[in-house]
Amino acid sequence: MKALLSWLGFDSQKHSVRIEMLAGLTTFLTMSYILAVNPIVLGETGMDKGAVFSATVIAAVVATAVMAFYAKMPFALASGMGLNAFFAYTLVIVMGYTWQEAIAAVLIEGIFFIVLTIFKIREAIVNSIPMNLRYSISVGIGLFIAFIGLKNGGIVVANEATVTGLGPWNETSMVAILGIVLGAILLSLKVKGALFYTILIMTVIGIPLGVTEIPENFTILSFPHSIEPVALQMDFSRFISLDIDYYIVVATLLFMDLFDTIGTLIGASTGAGMVDKETGKIPGLNKALMADAVGTTIGALCGTSTVTTYVESTTGIVEGGRTGLTALTVAGLFFLSLFFSPVFLMIPSAATTSALFLVGVMMLRQIVHIDFIDFTESMPCLMTILMMPFTASISEGIVLGLLSYVIVKVCTGRHRELTAMMYILAVFFVLKYVAPLL
Repeated sequence: MKALLSWLGFDSQKHSVRIEMLAGLTTFLTMSYILAVNPIVLGETGMDKGAVFSATVIAAVVATAVMAFYAKMPFALASGMGLNAFFAYTLVIVMGYTWQEAIAAVLIEGIFFIVLTIFKIREAIVNSIPMNLRYSISVGIGLFIAFIGLKNGGIVVANEATVTGLGPWNETSMVAILGIVLGAILLSLKVKGALFYTILIMTVIGIPLGVTEIPENFTILSFPHSIEPVALQMDFSRFISLDIDYYIVVATLLFMDLFDTIGTLIGASTGAGMVDKETGKIPGLNKALMADAVGTTIGALCGTSTVTTYVESTTGIVEGGRTGLTALTVAGLFFLSLFFSPVFLMIPSAATTSALFLVGVMMLRQIVHIDFIDFTESMPCLMTILMMPFTASISEGIVLGLLSYVIVKVCTGRHRELTAMMYILAVFFVLKYVAPLL
């Protein structure tokens, strides 16, 4: 047991097995919605939903296990929301690619990621981001996941006149609001496992209210679905024929995953105090990025969309997760979900609203470190913070924040404060927005 824990970066003098495992359970509960959502989204392309469910689980297990043993960090990975929607609705339904061609693009992206990670190019990108922007990324992610929580709980809804508005007072929103209040009270009282207990209590309360639905013919156990209908079904014909549009698709996937992952790792690590105070670097970052790259590659082979580090990992970190044991717990629970999927899928999204909202509150703490006096720092930081929830994209927030940072610094004669990597990134960002207009 001691040998296993040491492989996970666990130190009995600093860490607690109970806290690490509880943190893993909390992370899993807040991100387990992907098990219900991903098969539905990818199923729109004609992919077998049962096979996609199993592929999603396998990819999450492998990627998170690599994070646990190789990176020894408390982050969990699975098929990314947003990335799966881009795969299904943009690549297949709008652009007309077959899902086999789209899966091939994901695999190519994953292989590219592995190469970029080996040569530490992704790590160099992270280390080039100024500290003020890093703090703003953490704050922006906090606002983003708090917004997701409010949306999932029906507290905030779409409004044609004002884009968003206050939702109706019903059973779902009541469970969500009660969860936020209960979670805040438990956190204020410093109850260990506050977020997990809140999710559990709200799930139970939701049963008589009809929010937590118990399916007909409910069974605790179920046999895993075969991945055969979607595994190893890649179609590389467009890649081999040098289709330029297809290459742009691969580059877009690469870009989206790159900055989603970077944003999550920076935001969660900064919020958890896992950043080296002297150098500003994240210890073990390149290994964490490799876990993401391996996950995407394995996921494509199994038959699922791009795998990325989940921002919901912050819920487990808040509970005290600091080592690979937290990630391994998540991986283990994902594996169990293959057999206990009816139980895990019963947790309503409203029950996880409290965890997402309250973690968002905690991530806002980093805002006190941002220099709001220097306008060349504060404007790009605010751009980063606001664009994440407003565009529903971590990567867009980072891109617009970094681009505005470079432009303002150059135009005010402070170009010497920029690194070479910042200039390179700015060029790529400009091309990203200009290329579709050509």
